[in-house]
This record gives sequence, structure tokens and C-alpha cells, in this order.
Amino acid sequence: MAAIKNVLIMGGGLMGKNIAFVASSVKDYDITIYDINPVDVEAGIRTSTKQLVEKGIVSEAELAERLTRIHFTQDLESDGIKNADLVIEAVFENMDLKRETFAKLEARCRKDCIFCTNSSVMSPSEISRDLKYRNRFVGTHFWNPGHLIPLVEVVRTDATDDDTANTVMEFMAKIGKKPALCNKDVPGFIANRLQHALWREAISIVENGIADAATVDMAIKNSFGLRLPQLAPLENSDMVGTDLTFNIHNYVLDYIEDSHKPSPLLTQMKEEGKMGFKSGEGFYKWDDEKIAKCNADLNSYLIKMLYDK
Repeated sequence: MAAIKNVLIMGGGLMGKNIAFVASSVKDYDITIYDINPVDVEAGIRTSTKQLVEKGIVSEAELAERLTRIHFTQDLESDGIKNADLVIEAVFENMDLKRETFAKLEARCRKDCIFCTNSSVMSPSEISRDLKYRNRFVGTHFWNPGHLIPLVEVVRTDATDDDTANTVMEFMAKIGKKPALCNKDVPGFIANRLQHALWREAISIVENGIADAATVDMAIKNSFGLRLPQLAPLENSDMVGTDLTFNIHNYVLDYIEDSHKPSPLLTQMKEEGKMGFKSGEGFYKWDDEKIAKCNADLNSYLIKMLYDK
């Protein structure tokens, strides 16, 4: 496996800064963030990690020391790019932009540099389509917030070799993530396919007047949602018996939403400008105070779950 020392993050947005912070947990790594625009990396990381410092999970001294290993550049010809062992791209979710980014990198990085694209939906096979060394390219889907959610899906392209996949899996584990290898480049990878199957049914229940949005969310939070971190679906199936799972599916699957198009309710909400946080109304009504509380509560919950703090 390739030795990783120099890590390059392409994109200095929220996700890029959070990925850099996570990678800085390994003292051997030297991390460069590249962006076309000026980025105050330290201020961004300090904002993201404020609760971690307040709860004593990361000390101020440790944070300051980790920040010394993270550098910022706007120069594509810099050593941080030329000497990169592993690149994690975190630019906007735009196919042309991602392809253009990797074309520029391939012209500047070493031939043995590993390329990773951080995308929640876009095919890494398609993103890497025009590259010469496609065998050293993988998808790496970090979940938001990137400094807290443990999962990173490592997605093979149609050309990824075993050494690349194994090296990236090892790298993710070393920086404290829980890497999951997705052997086939399919839309949604692993976890988003599961998540949106649930979302589709939840929206369908509201659309069909079975229950309102608040009741659907309450039901999930107070039933199987509570046990999911400890008892996942396939473990649960074995617990109750695959024969019972078969019998339940044999009865209920005919009635579960299986539309291949977005819900008419979701389409209507989009047309009416009900975009959730963005517009102040979606399934619920939102103002700045409620939005801030929702985000803070999520981070507090994740910190409690992960660190018992």
C-alpha cells in the first residue's frame, strides 16, 4: 500500500475544512487546502469545532497544534499540490467542475497520487471518465457534519484497483473514520439508498393523509429510530427470524411506496417555493432561531452519542 504523508483537500468550503480538521488528527500528515478564493481556514475550523472544545473533547492546545499542520493555498503550482500523496476533492456538486478539477490535478500531481472525490450522489466512474490513471481514483463520501459523522463510503469506480481501495480504506480508519467499501458504483452508494427509501415512505405517508409530518417524525424517533445505532436492520432481521421477515414482507410490500418519481407532494412544495430552511417553510415552518437550534441540537446529540459528553 502507498504511504500517505501529504494530503491535499481541493475546496475550502465547510466540508473541505472539516475534512482537513479530521485528517489533522494524525501527526504525520501535512495537509494543504486549495481554493480559488481566499479562505480563513483557522476561523472556519474553530467555528466547526467550538462545541468539541467547550465539552473538553479537543483541548485548545490540541486544536492549535493541529491547525499548524493545515495550510492554505490559491496556487495550483504549489508544493502542496505537486507533492500530494492523496487528494480529497470537495468542490461544488457539479460534474463539469469536478472533471475540470481532476484534469488540472492529473497534470500537476505525481503519477502515483491517489484521487478521491467527495460526492454524495455523483458517480466517481463518470467523474474520472477522462483521466489517464483511473485505477487510482475512488469516491469518498463524507457525511455532514464531516467532523462528527463517522461514516465515509469508499466507492470503487469501474477501474479502481485493489491497492487504491485498500489504501484509502486504511487512511480513513487511521484518521478515525468508519470506512465502508462500496464495491459497485451505483446511485446513492450504500447509506443514501437506505436513507431515501425511508424518506420516500415518510413523504408518502404524509401525502396520503395517513399521518402528518410531525407525527411521522415522532413515530420514527420513538420507535426503531432509537435502536438503529445499536440494532441495524439486518441484525434485527436475524433477531426476529428471517422467516418472520419473509412473512412480513410477503404481506406489506404490496402497500409500501415504490414510485420511481419524486412525490407529487414534494413536487408541489418545490413549485410553491417551500424549500425548508432556505425559504422558512417546508414540512415545518422555520425561522432563524429554530434553524440555529436544530443545527446546534444535532451537533450536541452527535457529540453525546460519540463521546458521551
